[in-house]
Amino acid sequence: IDVQQGLDEVGYWGTRTNPDAEANMARLLAAWRDQERPIFHIQHMSTNPNSPLRPHLPGNAIKAVVAPQGDEPVIQKTVNSAFIGTDLEARLHGQGIESVVIVGLTTNHCVETSARMAGNLGFETFVVADATATFDRTGFDGIHYPADTVHAVALASLHNEFATVIKTADLLAD
Repeated sequence: IDVQQGLDEVGYWGTRTNPDAEANMARLLAAWRDQERPIFHIQHMSTNPNSPLRPHLPGNAIKAVVAPQGDEPVIQKTVNSAFIGTDLEARLHGQGIESVVIVGLTTNHCVETSARMAGNLGFETFVVADATATFDRTGFDGIHYPADTVHAVALASLHNEFATVIKTADLLAD
């Protein structure tokens, strides 16, 4: 989900957690491709006039390390959930898919929203902790939350409620 070049713009997003997330995503993609499992890429098409993820900007491009190959579909969205305003749910059901593994950016936004929806839609949902990442956040009250804390709390909120949170190595060992 949303592994796009514009998310590398530190001046816009701030400090990020988990610098190895993309490498872990690439490991999972390689395993999925080797096993000929279905892969769906999600691309955020921001409508925010200041966002580096707006269509037609260089930051909108999917990072090369996880770029689609062959006929792997790219599903474009304009909101946090990969299911809202897209045909993702229909594609999954159409292929008889009952479980999903979610990786991407950012943990507390599009990853979390999509995982909650997937769980609510009845999919067995896995979120890969070390193949996701997020940024520092400032709360409504001005309190600053480091990216590691935001990441950990988002994963804790998902685990055993909407999804099973797992690490790359454990998923690849299965």
